[in-house]
Amino acid sequence: LNAPLGEILVAEGWANREAVEIAIAEQHAMDQADFFARAPDLDLCQRRPAKFWLDHVLIPWCRKDGETLIATARPDKFEALRSKLTSEYGNIRLVQASESSIRAAIASCFKAPLALAASQRVTPDQSCRTWPAAYRLATPALVLLAILGAVLFPKATLSLLGGIAVVTLILFAGLRLAAFLANISDEGFPDTSPPEFAPPSPQTRRPKVSVLVPLYREKEIVKALIKRLTRLSYPKALLDVVLVLEEHDDTTRQTLAQTNLPDWIRVIEVPGTGDLTTKPRAMNYALDFCDGEIIGVWDAEDAPAQDQIERVVERFAVAPQDVVCLQGILDYYNPRDNWLSRCFTIEYSSWFRIVLPGLARLGLVVPLGGTTLFFRRDKLEELGGWDAHNVTEDADLGMRLCRGGYRTEMIRSVTYEEANCRPWPWVKQRSRWLKGFLVTYLVHMRHPYRLFRELGGWRFLSFQAFFLGTLGQFLLAPVLWSYWLFLFGVSHPIEPLPQSLVHTLSAGFITVEILSLVIGIVAVSRSGRRYLIPWVPSMILYFPLGTIAMYKAVYELCNAPYFWDKTQHGLAQKPL
Repeated sequence: LNAPLGEILVAEGWANREAVEIAIAEQHAMDQADFFARAPDLDLCQRRPAKFWLDHVLIPWCRKDGETLIATARPDKFEALRSKLTSEYGNIRLVQASESSIRAAIASCFKAPLALAASQRVTPDQSCRTWPAAYRLATPALVLLAILGAVLFPKATLSLLGGIAVVTLILFAGLRLAAFLANISDEGFPDTSPPEFAPPSPQTRRPKVSVLVPLYREKEIVKALIKRLTRLSYPKALLDVVLVLEEHDDTTRQTLAQTNLPDWIRVIEVPGTGDLTTKPRAMNYALDFCDGEIIGVWDAEDAPAQDQIERVVERFAVAPQDVVCLQGILDYYNPRDNWLSRCFTIEYSSWFRIVLPGLARLGLVVPLGGTTLFFRRDKLEELGGWDAHNVTEDADLGMRLCRGGYRTEMIRSVTYEEANCRPWPWVKQRSRWLKGFLVTYLVHMRHPYRLFRELGGWRFLSFQAFFLGTLGQFLLAPVLWSYWLFLFGVSHPIEPLPQSLVHTLSAGFITVEILSLVIGIVAVSRSGRRYLIPWVPSMILYFPLGTIAMYKAVYELCNAPYFWDKTQHGLAQKPL
């Protein structure tokens, strides 16, 4: 397993951690450090950066009898570091302490710098934290200008907006069609046979995998989450599940205090700094505390496939080195709750089973989903982790990944989530996504020519098609809806239009709707949910909710660009 014997015994429940720690101390003739009786010496700790101590899981404790006592959980690994530390700390004597107590001590000693680093991990030129106020005011100003123009100059304004809306419609439809055609003969997933069909040899080195699970004000979902995670079949000694919660989140803390966590699941509390409380900031902070060579992300309501980690490990082992991210399929476990949950499930099936695999196969920009993501840790750290100020940190990271010359692959492993099945919570969640898309587009378009050089022509075009297509369709949807008036003989402000143009536009709109129908039907068929096919035509009534969310996003972009509108969980009628 490429893991210490003590870790295996504890992870499998064959020994408790206290007994193993005592045994390690006896084996190496060490005393045990008591951080409650005496906290680590701050001056000794700060002679080296927090990352050094975190990487090696050790910390200077105190000076005693002319020696520096350094606490470690792995004395067998210390000799390689002794020469580096002797010149700085003089005579060194090792004392034993648990990994959890050492990490807690490091977090306490370096609280301020670690919290600041979590907020500023991404370089300033690729983060929205450095953009001028004009960037976030530009979109609301354009919306107000369009409304004013529609009142004062209705024909000219609506003609211009209509033209832009049609262009964005063509861009987005073209992107989806290309992805569909790339996906139609082959589902676009690499071959990852289940491990039980191709078991690794005993000599195969398996990596340790850390998975971040950000939690915020979670009460209903925590017990179900722990139950789902215990089903994972990857060796527990190589699995490091990190529950990440905010320092001030008493609700989740109290819930976890009443929950019996297995040893391979641990909790990290993120210190508060100002009013920035976002999922990417929390993950940035927790990243330094992770043990794994592979870093994954799950959400609180996720139910990952039992063999998902095995599939990820197997794929990374054979994938080219420029593949630094694996994105799994997201699906919903409550599609039968109501009409909204059915439509949400159809939308996700279309996106994660048709569009994203097609984009990945074509080598285009893949806007990541927020969960069931797995990264090569060294490359994730090279990219700067997540932008703590971006409320769609996933899509932004997908862009930075492409700009760095790396690729994302889709894997055929499903994680089930809870579909947001109430209208207003749905609007709140979607408005956060759309606000993040706006932010991501504006940030990466600060230097268009540089972006073009880094992405290349086709990737640059796919970037424009996705972001302008998504945002334009929701933002300008009312303009497009007004065109249906022509079909019913109702007067329109931009009349008269040539009949040939009316027929062309009508044919185009109908073609786009047919494409959406076909993609939806194929997607739900592939997901094994053919009972959703009769609901696919009703998607035309589902997306108008997104327009409400779009205008909420534009409003928030102006006055609360970093506000994280939390998704409410635990509403499903039959949780998985």
